[in-house]
Amino acid sequence: MPDLDPFGVLIVDDEPNIRSGLARGLAEDADVIETAGDAQEAIAKMEKGEFPLVIVDVRLNCDMTGIQLLEHILAARPQTAVIVITAHGTVETAVDAMRAGAFDFVLKPLDLNLVRQQVRKAREHYQLRIENQHLRSRLADSGEISNIVAGGAAMQDVFRQIRQVAATDATVMIHGESGTGKELIARALHELSERSGAPFIAVNLGALPETLLESELFGHERGAFSGASRQKPGCFEQASSGTLFLDEVTEMSAKSQVDLLRVLESRQFTRVGGEQVLQSDARVISATNRSVQDLIDDGTFREDLYYRLNIIPIEVPPLRGRREDIPLLVEHFLEQFCTRHRRDIKRLSAEAMQTMVAAAWPGNVRQLRNVIERMVITAAGDVIHENELPSELRKPTGASGTVVSTLAEAVEACERQTIEAALESCGMHREKTAKTLGVSVRTLHYKMGRFGLH
Repeated sequence: MPDLDPFGVLIVDDEPNIRSGLARGLAEDADVIETAGDAQEAIAKMEKGEFPLVIVDVRLNCDMTGIQLLEHILAARPQTAVIVITAHGTVETAVDAMRAGAFDFVLKPLDLNLVRQQVRKAREHYQLRIENQHLRSRLADSGEISNIVAGGAAMQDVFRQIRQVAATDATVMIHGESGTGKELIARALHELSERSGAPFIAVNLGALPETLLESELFGHERGAFSGASRQKPGCFEQASSGTLFLDEVTEMSAKSQVDLLRVLESRQFTRVGGEQVLQSDARVISATNRSVQDLIDDGTFREDLYYRLNIIPIEVPPLRGRREDIPLLVEHFLEQFCTRHRRDIKRLSAEAMQTMVAAAWPGNVRQLRNVIERMVITAAGDVIHENELPSELRKPTGASGTVVSTLAEAVEACERQTIEAALESCGMHREKTAKTLGVSVRTLHYKMGRFGLH
């Protein structure tokens, strides 16, 4: 946990007994407590010190009311939590204060236990906000995002997009083959956003029949259908203020697509069997492993829904397009599974690593992960050798189509395939490809000639 600044509370009330009583009662709940008898004194103290929480009486015997002071505080320091004190006869004023941005309100005569509960709640919110700021700063400044392992140019470009988009509420569609880590990208977008303290809800739309999908997304009321023995909130409701990840979004039926489009446009929905209109401000991130344009051309996916979901597209490269990351991934999964299965495997042999780098990996990172776990469990010694790898991995080929037998040939095969993938993703535009690969155009021309890629 990061070191937090002292949690300071400023108590503003024109009655000295209330100020002193609250200061004594809250001594265990704050690091610093100061008091002020009017708005001007409070403003002066806030200019000199940091007070994440201010407790202010609605009625102050001065030129500025408590509500006006609240508005002044939030205009100058929007992150400040303000708890309003009000008498029973002015509850409507407290409601107005809540609408103006107050954190909460308490009624006179004051119940100290209730006030302490509100202060602790405000302190928890403050700590969470500071921890999230530290987390976002650490992740954004490092070369890593979440638990995504990568070092090559292809994934660094994805990281750049994540950092650019995460702080916004823009709807994102993640495109990539099965097993490339699309959910990890979605989670990284969530973790680096202001929503990171709220829920991240993931649902695989391809795994749900249409009869259950509506209930899963929007919830249902008790008795809405056979087996609905209780009210159940749906994913949109659970993810409100957070992030909703819709995996395999292109597998939805035509009716479900219409329902989803309506919610995306209005941010309103009703539970199955219910009449109450509910709101959700969940940020929607979707993913697909299919060509959406082909589905639109076939009439199986709505073009207007695609435009709603694909405001920001992120393309995740397949593992064969980021072979330079394979050794990093191998080391990561070795450590992970050796810990999980209590094994002491130190490394792959040079020949085994060479084979891993040159393999086709049709199942992408998921396949590599499964292979490493299997090898950790079944390997005879503390080094995994080439003959212990699955048979489907032991036939790597070089640029000429011959079996790779040296590390140099494996590197050459990796280099050729990386350039091919970059050229394809950049539409054969050489300057864009060179920039993507981090090389000069002249170097790219030389490599293309060497590998016969002109």
